[in-house]
Amino acid sequence: MQFQNSIIEYFYRIMKYFRHSILLIICAMLCAPTLMAKRRVLKSPDGRTEVLVELRGGCAYYSVCRDGQPIVGASRLGLEEKNGVELSRGLRETRTDYAAVDSLWHQPWGENKTIRENYREMTVHLRSLNADLALRFRAFDDGIGFRYEVAAKGRDSLQIVRELTEFCFIDDARSWSIPANSDTYELLYRDLPLSQIGTANTPLTLRTHAGVYCSIHEAALYDYPEMTVASTDSLRLEARLAPWPDGIAAREPGSFHTPWRTLQLADRAVGLINSSLILNLNPACQIADTSWIRPKKYVGIWWGMHVGIWSWVMGDRHGATTERAIDYIDFAARNGIDAILAEGWNKGWEAWGGNQEFDFVNAQADFDVEKVCAYAKAKGVKFIGHHETGGNIPSYERQMDAAYQRLKALGVDDLKTGYAGGFRGGFSHHGQYGVRHYQHVVETAAKYGLTIDAHEPIKDTGIRRTWPNMMTREGARGMEWNGWSAGNPPSHHEMLPFTRLLAGPMDYTPGTFDLLLESSKHSPDHKRWNDQDNGQARTNTTLCKQLANWVILYSPLQMASDMIENYEAHPAFQFFRDFDPDCERSEALDGEPGEYVVVVREAKGRFFLGATTNEQARRLSVALDFLKPGQDYRAIVYADAPDADWLTNPQAYMISERKVRHGDTLDIRMAPGGGQAVTFVPAASR
Repeated sequence: MQFQNSIIEYFYRIMKYFRHSILLIICAMLCAPTLMAKRRVLKSPDGRTEVLVELRGGCAYYSVCRDGQPIVGASRLGLEEKNGVELSRGLRETRTDYAAVDSLWHQPWGENKTIRENYREMTVHLRSLNADLALRFRAFDDGIGFRYEVAAKGRDSLQIVRELTEFCFIDDARSWSIPANSDTYELLYRDLPLSQIGTANTPLTLRTHAGVYCSIHEAALYDYPEMTVASTDSLRLEARLAPWPDGIAAREPGSFHTPWRTLQLADRAVGLINSSLILNLNPACQIADTSWIRPKKYVGIWWGMHVGIWSWVMGDRHGATTERAIDYIDFAARNGIDAILAEGWNKGWEAWGGNQEFDFVNAQADFDVEKVCAYAKAKGVKFIGHHETGGNIPSYERQMDAAYQRLKALGVDDLKTGYAGGFRGGFSHHGQYGVRHYQHVVETAAKYGLTIDAHEPIKDTGIRRTWPNMMTREGARGMEWNGWSAGNPPSHHEMLPFTRLLAGPMDYTPGTFDLLLESSKHSPDHKRWNDQDNGQARTNTTLCKQLANWVILYSPLQMASDMIENYEAHPAFQFFRDFDPDCERSEALDGEPGEYVVVVREAKGRFFLGATTNEQARRLSVALDFLKPGQDYRAIVYADAPDADWLTNPQAYMISERKVRHGDTLDIRMAPGGGQAVTFVPAASR
């Protein structure tokens, strides 16, 4: 009886607390049917996700439900122009259009070469005193996207200072993100309640109390500053835009549209990885002939500089010499590797930290670029160009056409760019100025038949669908940090697939075999060159985790990052020899952010599986249902040894082989900070 009285008292208090709101809602429903008429609903093809758009007091709001349960509550929509002029106040609806698309499209490379584009669309056309504003929503089974389409009245230009977009979550979800920063993404990820993030860059990944996984990001970022988010109260996130030096966020013509604001949704964390939402919100390919755009494996004159035994500057320790490049070409040819990179090949490195005026046409005196490229061609190996700008955008743009013509004359198809340094004039990497520049590079490169691997980039938003020569980019703390700092913690590699890589491929440059950097630390040529180097630098994984990261940390240009002498005669390097980055199909099988992940990729009939774990040892059972039925496979397994440990015994590994078929189960054991890599070869293959 006491328990029943407590329950009655509990519900009485709830009704007393909410009685005023309930009465208001009832009155609104009975007395203001015109308000209800301004609500518009869009459902995903499977009916599980529902978007509600409504007008309140002349302002637009949206909310999102999944399986009837609210995920995002009523959240403001709108844009604000200079001097406080809102383009989205005093709105009235003029019409609403609906559409649907269900089709397949194909890309020349990618995690999956065939993608289904299946969505329902709703466009709410609104009018205010200052502009016509269309809110275009698309609902997919794996999430939603929306954007603003603006047509100002009698205006040929607009100056946007603020975007009013909100994401008002219903509960204090668990989140994984990096803080917002206008110039770098090279920050460690945080595991925090949503209410404590302060600011965040995107992709921002969350798990609600109901177990729904979400990720906030954007798609098709062109001629607009990137979006970050900031807490305006504990569960309310508002969009933030990186401004120009004068405080204007975006300078736009009188008619324009924004990038898509996206919310991916999944029942399991790996559902976010397997989503094609970001790609599907980008326009179709703009390059007529894509046959020259090909995934590649490469090695490079690069790691020796980061670990301090070589230098980018010409002299006794110069890394990019003609002789060393020829050694790397020979190694690539012997091991079936497609290409080599040589950073520091061109003039201008001696000015680093000062004027940073690079010469992108002429090589340093000890690097005969014509000889190197001719030798590479004779060996069936490609040379990857490298342009480090140091953030000097005006200098680079002045030289781009001549530099790209020079690369093509040398037979180069791929170019790595870099922006390690602040932009001149107070411009930020991630503002509209930077976005315009990065896109100018992509489109100019396409004109000359060059692919781009951008370091210190603007974040990926799926533009590789439209411009598939934009192949990969850095945009997070990559391997280089392990060469001259405390490095990336083991859990970093289980964060990236559920955060940064939701945006697109990453040139993380995995594959260091000398995990403790013993060969470089004991070299007489070693010099400390980075302020973060305290002499304790190392790579915080086991060897097998390095192998697995070639599969997990997807890039169509995939590097074996170590110096080639650390690969010579190493049995585990066979995995990279066999590995093919030109995959047709990929699937994340299992995982949780910051804990573990399992990914499989198919390429030309072979399958490559990678599994990794954080600091915790882990055992998993993986069903081999991805293998083709009726076909026997040889599974070549690269596994952590029983006594392996990222901290105390990172080099210990075992290689074994077994026969498997579709329907079998693979038992995976991973050491702390460890992993496992497996090549599945059709049994008839040799």
